[in-house]
Amino acid sequence: MKKNVGSTDRLIRLLLTVVFGVLYYSGIVTGFWGIVVLVLGVVMLLTSLAGVCPLYSLVGVNTCKQEEVA
Repeated sequence: MKKNVGSTDRLIRLLLTVVFGVLYYSGIVTGFWGIVVLVLGVVMLLTSLAGVCPLYSLVGVNTCKQEEVA
């Protein structure tokens, strides 16, 4: 798959993953919303590590600079 997540976008996704993890594991967000936050954190982590976001592909968004495209 062609990468469509740029370096700044990846950093933001990683930071959101950390924030979501802290919110969940500190007990600030619990129950149904806690699970939602945890799942969003996992999705953000996976898309950041892979450099590919399926949702971006569906809507035609690409935050990668030309020189970053592999």
